[in-house]
Amino acid sequence: MDAVLPFIYILASVGFVLAMKWMNHPSTARRGVIIGEIGMLLAVIGTMLRMEVVEYQWIFIALAIGSAIGVPLAYLMPMTSVPQLIAISHAFGALASALIGTAEYYKITPTPSGFVMGALSAETLLGFLTTTASVIAFGKLQEILPTRPITYKGQNVVSFIVLGGAVVLGVLMTAGMADPWMYPTFAVASLLFGILLVTPIGGADMPTVIALLNSSAGVSACAMGFVLDNRLLIIAGALNGTAGLLLSIIMCKAMNRSFTNVLFGAFGQVQVSTGGAAAQRPVRSATPEEAAAILDASSTVIIIPGYGMAVAQAQYKIREMYDLLTRHGVNVKFAIHPVAGRMPGHMNVLLAEADIPYDKLFEMEEINGEFPNADVALVVGANDVVNPLARSDKDSPIAGMPILDADRARTVMVIKRGMSPGFAGIDNELYYMDKTLMLFGDAKGFVSSIVKELGSSH
Repeated sequence: MDAVLPFIYILASVGFVLAMKWMNHPSTARRGVIIGEIGMLLAVIGTMLRMEVVEYQWIFIALAIGSAIGVPLAYLMPMTSVPQLIAISHAFGALASALIGTAEYYKITPTPSGFVMGALSAETLLGFLTTTASVIAFGKLQEILPTRPITYKGQNVVSFIVLGGAVVLGVLMTAGMADPWMYPTFAVASLLFGILLVTPIGGADMPTVIALLNSSAGVSACAMGFVLDNRLLIIAGALNGTAGLLLSIIMCKAMNRSFTNVLFGAFGQVQVSTGGAAAQRPVRSATPEEAAAILDASSTVIIIPGYGMAVAQAQYKIREMYDLLTRHGVNVKFAIHPVAGRMPGHMNVLLAEADIPYDKLFEMEEINGEFPNADVALVVGANDVVNPLARSDKDSPIAGMPILDADRARTVMVIKRGMSPGFAGIDNELYYMDKTLMLFGDAKGFVSSIVKELGSSH
C-alpha cells in the first residue's frame, strides 16, 4: 500500500493541474471540472488508504452529512447565485481546515512548537478568518447583509489590533510559550478578524474578495499538509492559493485598484453630492417596439451583460433575441468585462448555460476596438463597467478603471430598472448622453418584449 499511495497522489495532482489549465476557456471548462472531480476522488481514496486511518465509520458518517448538504446546494442554487455558493463553500472548507488544526493542537503531546506549531498557527489563523469572512461575503452577495460598506471611525486600527494580537499569540505558541488560554484566544481573534475584514468592503469588490478568500483557504490547506505530513494537501493547497492570488491581481488590475484600496478603501459608498443632481438630469427612453426596430435595422450589435441580467435570469431570453437578430442578418457579439457580475467568469457561465456560441463572447481587450463601428451597444444590467467617468474624471472613485467603450457606439441602449447608481455608488454619465436610450424595466421582461416584436416583424 505504501508503494501505491504516492502513485495515486501523483495522479490526483495531475488532475488538479489539468483542471486549472482546462478551466481557462469556456470550451474546455466542462472537461476541466470533470478531471478536477476525478482528481479529488483519487485524493479521497488515497487518503482513506493511509495507514493512520484505522476506523472508517466516522468518515462515512461525515461523507453522508457532507453529501446531504452539498448535493441540495448544487442542485437548488441557481447559476445566478454561483458567487454565493462559492463563498459559502470557502467557509465550509476553511472551517474544516481550522477544526483539523485545532484537533491536532490538542492531540499532539507535548504541546507542539517550532515548525509544526508555526504551520499549525498559519493553518488555523487563515482557516478561521476565511470562515467568518466567507460567511460575511455570502451575506452581502445574498443581500442578507447590506451590500454597501459598513464603516466606523478607526475601523482599520481595530482590525489591525485584532490581527496583530492573533499573530503575536501564534508566534508565542510557535516559540513554545503556550498557556491554556492562548489557543482559544488566538482562535477567537482569528474569527473576529474575518468579520472585521469583509464588513467594510462593498459589493463592487466582492469578486476580488472571493478570489482572496480562495487564496487564503488554499494556503490554509497547504499549511495543514505540513502539519499532517500529507504531500497532496501541500500541492493542492499551493495550487489553490497561487491561483486565487493571481486571480486577485488580475481583478485589481481590471479595476485599476490596489489590494489596500480593495480591503480598506470602503469602495462603494453612495456619493451624496451627486445624487440630487442626477435626479434632475433628463434622459431619453424608448419602448420595446422602438428598441426592436433599432436593433432590427442594425448591421452590428454588441451586447454587454451585467449583474442585472444575472438577477433577472434573462440569459435565455437574450439567447432568443440573439437567434432572431442573427436570422435577420445582424452580426451580434457579446462584450465581457473581467469584473462584470459578482465574480470572474460569471457572465461567461450564464451565457454558456444559455448556449450562446463561445466564439461570440469577447473579452474587453478584444472587443473595445469594435465599438466605434457598432450600430448599437446594448447594455443589459451593467453599470460601472461602462461608465465613461472612468476615462474623463480623474477624481472619480473609478478613475482609470478599464471599461467597455459602449459610449463609442453609434447608438447606446441600456436596460435598467431605474437610475440608481451601481456598486461604485456614483452616477453613470453614459445614461445622459444624447445617443443613449434608457429601456426601463426588468431585463428578462424587457428582452421578452423585444423578442416578441422581432418575431412579429418578419
